[in-house]
Amino acid sequence: MGNPWLDIPLADYEGHMALPDVGQARMLGDIFADLLREYAPASVAVLGCAGGNGLERISSAVTKRVVAVDVNPAYVEATRARFAGCISGLELLAGDIQSDAVTFPPVAFVFAALLFEYVDVDVTLRRIRALLTRDGVLASVVQLPSASTCAVTPSLFTSLQKLAPGMRLVPPARLHELAKSAGFAQTAARVDQADGGKQFAVQTFRCRDSQVSD
Repeated sequence: MGNPWLDIPLADYEGHMALPDVGQARMLGDIFADLLREYAPASVAVLGCAGGNGLERISSAVTKRVVAVDVNPAYVEATRARFAGCISGLELLAGDIQSDAVTFPPVAFVFAALLFEYVDVDVTLRRIRALLTRDGVLASVVQLPSASTCAVTPSLFTSLQKLAPGMRLVPPARLHELAKSAGFAQTAARVDQADGGKQFAVQTFRCRDSQVSD
């Protein structure tokens, strides 16, 4: 079975995420901006970059190195077209972050929004740990269950429904447990709500080599 993300046009994904009854594009950009202000990382990797939503929030005066990764090569090329001219030294990688073939020198901060729902969480956390500096930070955003809406909100962008069969919501407590096993300590957790009504857990983890208590 192929990866459904390879069959979804970027225009469909971005159109869906921007709809008022979804409202997740703006929320994710705002979360990323908040984290950039809080941590002021010198280097950042965005996993599941899609078309680069949020990269415009990066200050080149603070963050000198940016890595963007996505499994869909067309998404990566769109990010290149949009940001290569304004983010100096932007590194772009197309491939599955679960694979050792997708690698780059360690960064200080990894942003993984709506990624863990589509991957082997334990494998991916261990891969991320290897791609972070000794005291690096992982920030994750995972979707919380909703009693009133489907996991993938129905919309006029019907290609997004291809994601539903393989989507697995990850309870924040389970993510915390697996992250601890992978060498992280959770440092913060909160719940944000998109304009469309769905709620999302925002968690940050620091590599335990830095002696942060869990």
